[in-house]
Amino acid sequence: MTAPCVASVQVGRAAPLGPDNVPSGFVKSSVDGPVAVGRLGLVGDEQADLTVHGGPDKAVYAYGAAHYPDWAAEHPQHTALFVPGGFGENLTIDGLVEADLCVGDVHRIGSARLQVCQPRQPCFKFALRFGDNRLPKAMVRNGRAGWYYRVIEEGAIRADDAVELLDRPYPAFRFDRLVGIVNFRRATPDEFGALAEMPALPEGLRDWATSMLRA
Repeated sequence: MTAPCVASVQVGRAAPLGPDNVPSGFVKSSVDGPVAVGRLGLVGDEQADLTVHGGPDKAVYAYGAAHYPDWAAEHPQHTALFVPGGFGENLTIDGLVEADLCVGDVHRIGSARLQVCQPRQPCFKFALRFGDNRLPKAMVRNGRAGWYYRVIEEGAIRADDAVELLDRPYPAFRFDRLVGIVNFRRATPDEFGALAEMPALPEGLRDWATSMLRA
């Protein structure tokens, strides 16, 4: 397996998206050289709706570069947009996908230290970006969601930086399993109980797991 590394780094400002000019930070541009990473994300990056985007538990969005060829094969009409940064991610990662991660993994990337904390749940802006209402549902079905990082230690990241695994606090809970649980709301009581007790997860996701366990 190729050692994981950053294929590209992207940031973007909020701008009108789609025929109704909905404000969104979905469209991002690649950055040459190091980019500073603070607790709320990359310097120069912006989210339009802070009620559902951004914040410490969605500070940096990463996506596996290996998924883009699969998307292009399934939806060839959008091939031109299935390129690094096409899904609005800050970091496009070579050598890592959801199945390679565990919940709470801590990575050193450049001089920053980041923790894998939750999957993306696609919203209507994903459909607006591509002009295709099928794509959000497709992401839910196929589980190629990408992952959000929480910033544990601020620093700087640039393309070609290695992604080094520093800690794996929950080796028995693979991240792709979390994606499936979040997307389909099905899990064993033990799984919901485990998620409810994981401090690596955002509080809202832990509370949701607790409510599902009680139900």
